[in-house]
Amino acid sequence: MTFLHFGNAALRAVLIVTAGLLARPVLAQPVAGAAAPAAALPSAELFYQRPAIERTVLSPSGRWLAMASRGGGNRTVLVVFDLQAWKPLAVAARFADADVDAFYWVNDERLVFDITDRSRGGGDQRFGAGLFTVKRDGSGLRPLVRTRGKARVSEERWVGAEPLAPDHRLLYVPSGGGNEVIVGQDQRTQTDEPAGVVAKALNVETGRTRNLSEGVPPHVTRWWFTPSGEARMVLTLNRGRAAYHWREGAATAAGAGNDGGKSALPRWRVLVEGPAMAMPFSVRHVDGAGTLYVTQNTGPAGESELRRFSFEQGRPEAESLVSTPGFDFTGALVEDPASGRALGVRVVTDAQTTVWFDAVLKAAQDEADKRLPGHVNQLSCRPCSGPEMTVLVRSGSDRDPGQIWVHWPASQRWRMVGAVRPDIDPARMATTDFERIRARDGLEFPVWITRPAGAAAGPRPAVVLVHGGPWVRGRHWQWNADAQFLASRGYMVIEPEFRGSTGYGRRLFQAGWKQWGQAMQDDVADALAWAVKRGDADPARVCIAGASYGGYAALMGLVRHPELYRCGIAWVAVTDPRLLYEWRNDSDVSAETREFTLPVLVGDPIKDAAMLDAATPVLQAERVRAPLLLAFGGEDRRVPLIHGTRLRDALRAAGRDPLYVVYNDEGHGWLKLQNQIDFAGRVQEFLSEHLR
Repeated sequence: MTFLHFGNAALRAVLIVTAGLLARPVLAQPVAGAAAPAAALPSAELFYQRPAIERTVLSPSGRWLAMASRGGGNRTVLVVFDLQAWKPLAVAARFADADVDAFYWVNDERLVFDITDRSRGGGDQRFGAGLFTVKRDGSGLRPLVRTRGKARVSEERWVGAEPLAPDHRLLYVPSGGGNEVIVGQDQRTQTDEPAGVVAKALNVETGRTRNLSEGVPPHVTRWWFTPSGEARMVLTLNRGRAAYHWREGAATAAGAGNDGGKSALPRWRVLVEGPAMAMPFSVRHVDGAGTLYVTQNTGPAGESELRRFSFEQGRPEAESLVSTPGFDFTGALVEDPASGRALGVRVVTDAQTTVWFDAVLKAAQDEADKRLPGHVNQLSCRPCSGPEMTVLVRSGSDRDPGQIWVHWPASQRWRMVGAVRPDIDPARMATTDFERIRARDGLEFPVWITRPAGAAAGPRPAVVLVHGGPWVRGRHWQWNADAQFLASRGYMVIEPEFRGSTGYGRRLFQAGWKQWGQAMQDDVADALAWAVKRGDADPARVCIAGASYGGYAALMGLVRHPELYRCGIAWVAVTDPRLLYEWRNDSDVSAETREFTLPVLVGDPIKDAAMLDAATPVLQAERVRAPLLLAFGGEDRRVPLIHGTRLRDALRAAGRDPLYVVYNDEGHGWLKLQNQIDFAGRVQEFLSEHLR
């Protein structure tokens, strides 16, 4: 249940939202019965191809809608749509050998965007993301940050000032409608370790920069800016210790005094410092008035709540602004980009919801929820008041990948832009529910259950799908390609948010410290036992699967609980946690992580050596008895290929030869559609053979 409080004694809005309220969309139900015959199964490409409409963003005036779209040749292009004329204005950016990725409006005339190459694997990207700017009509294209490598995008046109080096990336786009964006230059040590980020304002018209980092402390890893682009907060991290540094506003920073003008430089002061894994609060947002918003863990479960920071007291205020019992506060304040006025607050429990303080947006939300019942309907606006107010609605559910709508409150008009994945029939998709269960030691944790559409009542073959990270939240209530693909083949999908997962309070997160292959693994087994006891999963037909840490858990599931799983699937899996502590030229794990983070979260490589040995799949290969499908990326720098070769060789030595595949051009996961489809086919065949 979600309790929201915002404002002061004069203004206080209270909302109660029940978790799970949105867990049943109102859609036509398919005919109940057994899984469809193989010939009628939807193709894997249907689930893994890029959406027809990806991200959509309104321009500041609300006249133009920018969207990433799957264009001709299957490249992602940047399209600008004229909402007034209701027709495309232009394909603002298209490349023959690259895909548009993230993009933002700088002002009503210009956008910025970066690129990738989705025809290549994740480990075979021949250039970095770069940064480009273009006018809404497709003219004035120019690079602002160069892409990496010798190769250049074939249609790249160099105009005016020399672009910045590839070690720059976009940090923030101010909402004031000017000509500047903020980029960060990543600093590296002589041994190529991260050393900090230098912030610069970059003029998209001229390509010129100005430094925003005067007086900033060393080892900055993150910046926070006001909506107008003023730097106000940084986080530093060095040798296991973190600190938040606050910069006073320009008016108070200048000051006067006989110091040779030094008082005119920005003044940064430490708000709090301490061990990185035990900071008393986390910074979330700085508004236009300079108010600092933070989250702080409270209560027995340690869920984070949103609070204002009191500079007078030097700590977060006692009164909570937003509280979501059972969940950490995950969301953001929604502000009017023009005025900075607080319009509402977005929160995520099992699904996303928005509490609007603005009456017009609240009415628009109510209307959207009536038009699109059983969906999460996310609203954004530009401008956010007046007769030209335009509201963009992105609507989706567990069964519906999404629809894009536009609403004009002044005239009460609604128009649909299109479906995110028009080839998907929501009525044929599976349903996903959110549950909370208790582990064998009494700790409560969430589980997601995805049931095949039209499945008959009774136990079904199941896949326990373990999320990666592991220190992340596994998923939200929305359409998910992996779960839907598996459900389309007739499998129930069980996704536990085991201890160590984030998003559900610090107690659950911290309960997973130093529990790889132990209590974390027991939670996965307990989630399956719960599904079996309910009569949902057939205990004789279960496979455990996952990627990265999830792949590790799949392997350790076969080691620790061989009686539960008939087979296992692990891709880009950690097979030897001890390797995470070693410096390797094929690994991107930083020294900071190796020396100060992993010893806390996983274990000390010396003091906890015996524990780590017992939790290392490579050393337990002879205990793996179930059939196993392994897949790795040849260019993976998060989990280098040695993890795969070591386990393959150990299994072969134990007489348990696995199915083994390497995608040579991929990194930590599959980016190339051809590889995604190939792997999905292998998974389908493997499950069909072993869960019959």
